[in-house]
Amino acid sequence: MRSESGLSLISALWITTVLSVLATQFLYSIRLEQRTQANFADRTKYYYTAKAGVEMAIAYLRADETGFDSLGEIWAQPITNQIDDGIQIGRMLTYEATIVDEGSKANINTMDSDTLNRLLEFVGYQQDVNLGEGEQTLAQQIEAAKPFRTIPDLGRIEGMTEQLLYGDATVTTQMVSDFQSATTTGTNAFSSTNGLEQGVIGGLANYVTVYSTDKNTSADGQQRVNINQADAEQIRQIEPNGQTIFEMDEAEAVIGGRSYDDIGDLLDASAVSDELFDQIRDRISIDSEEDSDRININTADEEKLRDLDGVEDGISERIVAHRDQNGEFDNVDQLKDVKLITEEEFRNIVDRITVVEGETIEGLININTAPAEVLLLLPNMTEEIVQAIITRRETPPEEPDPSLEGIEGNPFQSITDLLEIEGINMNIFKEIAGRVTFRSHGFIITGLGIDANGKTVAKCDSVISRSGGEIQFKQWRYY
Repeated sequence: MRSESGLSLISALWITTVLSVLATQFLYSIRLEQRTQANFADRTKYYYTAKAGVEMAIAYLRADETGFDSLGEIWAQPITNQIDDGIQIGRMLTYEATIVDEGSKANINTMDSDTLNRLLEFVGYQQDVNLGEGEQTLAQQIEAAKPFRTIPDLGRIEGMTEQLLYGDATVTTQMVSDFQSATTTGTNAFSSTNGLEQGVIGGLANYVTVYSTDKNTSADGQQRVNINQADAEQIRQIEPNGQTIFEMDEAEAVIGGRSYDDIGDLLDASAVSDELFDQIRDRISIDSEEDSDRININTADEEKLRDLDGVEDGISERIVAHRDQNGEFDNVDQLKDVKLITEEEFRNIVDRITVVEGETIEGLININTAPAEVLLLLPNMTEEIVQAIITRRETPPEEPDPSLEGIEGNPFQSITDLLEIEGINMNIFKEIAGRVTFRSHGFIITGLGIDANGKTVAKCDSVISRSGGEIQFKQWRYY
């Protein structure tokens, strides 16, 4: 009897223990499920909180009605706000958002090889001097792999390292000094501002983009004239402030001087194209008598010069003006030295011409937002010029400008404003005019969902473009 009672007690204890374990496991599973659901709910809520930050940033961009984009505007400042939880009454969820102008970076897809080599050298790349036959440098591999859809795609290039792509905060001051010395001799040097005096250099990802875009229009919204494609009548219609720049014969000379690699090439174009010169060569001289069949280009007035086929009011005026300024021609070939356009005329039309086909143009650097390191990638830039550009855009104008009310600094409102910068002459300006802008239409917006402890729970990155008038999402990433 006692034996049977003992066995029954033991069995009861075992059953109780098993049931307790099962109950504990069941309760644990319930709590785990509840916690998972709560975490999922929080993740979902903070995702939409981060997305709210993106939407608020877009609202800021929609409200931006200035004709320029600068770091002194409201959209360029970090955004912090709260929204209702929606589930827990009285609880508020915090979001933060930032807008980055992609025009503040150099576009890896449009960058020329010289600029790319300088930038690679700056971020620490040292070319292997023992490359074998048929092997390519890193710059050549990047060139061959264009176009890139995203900057992380550069990581797939053989020879690209994490340090080169994303940077190293322990770069030595000696490396910076060596780079500045090397580039200064080639008329380029990176500024010691923006952290370089501490020896901190970012990677390629800090300075390059694939999203920079701008409308191919003038400041007043008119479609620019493509000097490589426009007909003579379209070229004649380039009239800043109603001022006629090109007569019909000059417009024909613009066409005869194609192809232009850059808008600055127009300053070097001859008023007398090779075709026109061949046409009139047998009818001109530098020493002919008045009764000769040839026209003396050293003595003929505008009316006499118009007797030459293809020479009308525009070119005849430029021939006489060139002769008055530079003296008589030593030979007839010097007639081709007569320029098609003056520096002042170029300044007036530079925002109205292009060599890029289409309604948008990629890769322009925004002089209002680009840091010193990116501005120094432009041709013939020096530390002094770059510092002058930054000082100008950050310093309020001496006389209040009503159009800048609520905007910090004195942003560039036209690329011709660069000619006001000490050190930028027309030779430098013509090299950079086709590479810069004062506005942007491509941005990256980052929205964060922040919990009560200040921890980022959710993050949204959005690439947007407003070049089509309405804001368009190009890419969206949530993590």
